[in-house]
Amino acid sequence: MRIRRILTAIIATAALAGLGLTGAATANAESRTPGECEQGGGTVDWGHNICKGGQYDGQMVD
Repeated sequence: MRIRRILTAIIATAALAGLGLTGAATANAESRTPGECEQGGGTVDWGHNICKGGQYDGQMVD
């Protein structure tokens, strides 16, 4: 009985951790258009293809 509880806790923890990692990867993979970057108050750094400053600071621009 005790082993079942421990096993259930391990599986639940692994499932929640997996969901957290998936959400984080999705959020970081988003890219913005140059117009969105500028409308958010930032400027496009074409050398690194990122938005600098403003609402989308550090996000990829394509």
